[in-house]
Amino acid sequence: MPEINYDAYEIVIGLEVHAQLLTRTKLFCGDSAAFGGEPNTHVSPITLGYPGALPRLNKKAVEYAIKMGIACHSEIERNNYFARKNYFYPDLPKGYQISQHTTPICIGGRVPIRTSAGQRDVVLNRIHLEEDAGKSLHDVEPGYSSIDLNRAGVPLIEIVTEPDLRSSEEAYAYLTELRKILRFLEICDGNMEEGSMRCDANVSVRLKGETKLGTKVEVKNLNSIRNVKRAIDFEAKRLIELVDAGLPVQQETRSFDANNGTTFSLRTKEEANDYRYFADPDLPPFQISDQFLASIQASIPALPEELIEKYKTTLQLPEQDARIICDDKETVVYFEALIAHTANYKAAANWLLGPVKSSLNEQGLDLKDFPVTPLSLSQLMKLVEEGRLSFSIAAERIFPEMIRDTSISALDIATKLNLLQSSDTSEINAWIEQALAGMPDKVSEYKKGKKGLIGLFVGEVKKLSRGKADPKLTNQLLLEKLEN
Repeated sequence: MPEINYDAYEIVIGLEVHAQLLTRTKLFCGDSAAFGGEPNTHVSPITLGYPGALPRLNKKAVEYAIKMGIACHSEIERNNYFARKNYFYPDLPKGYQISQHTTPICIGGRVPIRTSAGQRDVVLNRIHLEEDAGKSLHDVEPGYSSIDLNRAGVPLIEIVTEPDLRSSEEAYAYLTELRKILRFLEICDGNMEEGSMRCDANVSVRLKGETKLGTKVEVKNLNSIRNVKRAIDFEAKRLIELVDAGLPVQQETRSFDANNGTTFSLRTKEEANDYRYFADPDLPPFQISDQFLASIQASIPALPEELIEKYKTTLQLPEQDARIICDDKETVVYFEALIAHTANYKAAANWLLGPVKSSLNEQGLDLKDFPVTPLSLSQLMKLVEEGRLSFSIAAERIFPEMIRDTSISALDIATKLNLLQSSDTSEINAWIEQALAGMPDKVSEYKKGKKGLIGLFVGEVKKLSRGKADPKLTNQLLLEKLEN
């Protein structure tokens, strides 16, 4: 059997991401949209689709969808309406889903990504609003499937790319960036494990150089960004092997088994006309006014790419530092509060990405729960900048005490532990005399030209002073002593 040349094929990927919006109530009624709760307690006649129950649009959900569209450089559709998408699942109480079909609220757009191949934009097709379905549970009652409709009617935005991704690495980068934007906007928590962000991957393959798209398969039930990458890798390989062998690819919906990293068939794929879309007669069309759009635009915070550019150019931070800080909003909020108290931006980044991050990892804390405030940390940084503490003493001795007892300032801790560096020349000279007296051979070697020994003398003074001797002054006084 001839060996397959996988590199001769191009993978074509389009992603559909459902992001659950952080509204208090559902898309068309006042039922709670909170995650969890006892099964079937966040429901009402509207959620259940009882006869005569009329839906009413949640304005906050519309606002959140527009926010995402603006952040993704989409065109905002001013005249909108909802359609009924008809299909029959046990967890779809009305027998249809209310969605947008002909007029998505956000048209087009782009999301920047960075991979080993460089930086580029992933092109979006649309972002539209729709309601979620309920949830089928197959492990509650032996031999039965249970239905929980708490999630039914919760507002979603569906973010659909063009078939514009070419590798699982790009898909991973795109989803990471998309989740970051959702979290910065505070419109979705991006928690894939709880289902508040879900991804379906459409995958096809074709020979490199071909322009016609191959037959696609859709992979559903992907509950982490890592599993999206794994599923795409498996499915691309499977499709290439089918095409290379001259076998047909069936358009179908498949699921991913995270335990063994394989996909399996669920059903043949429906087409749009199978859903029999028509405008929902119970929901009037809605328009986006200039005033409403302007108010949303004004409320959008600085987003990662904008902040990275600011940190690189205005604050002169290395790009790597800027990108790590902008990985999540909590870190940005803490950093912004910290640099409000100091102009030493690089030192602020070093503290945040060094001792602070290490402490968070050790304690399993989120930054929002970190006990040391940006103001308190800036006061510790100031002691280092003024030469009253060495960085190592500040990080290893003072900082842990500040975490244990937030009521004591860095200066009070340093004073109590007798750790403030001495700038008293007579005191430092005494330590220098003691250090040199203990190493007469090394002093002789230094005077014969072995100037690199200065570091050994500085280290000995540091040891004798228990870190209290000002390093710069120590170096200066040592040179004066040894050169005379």
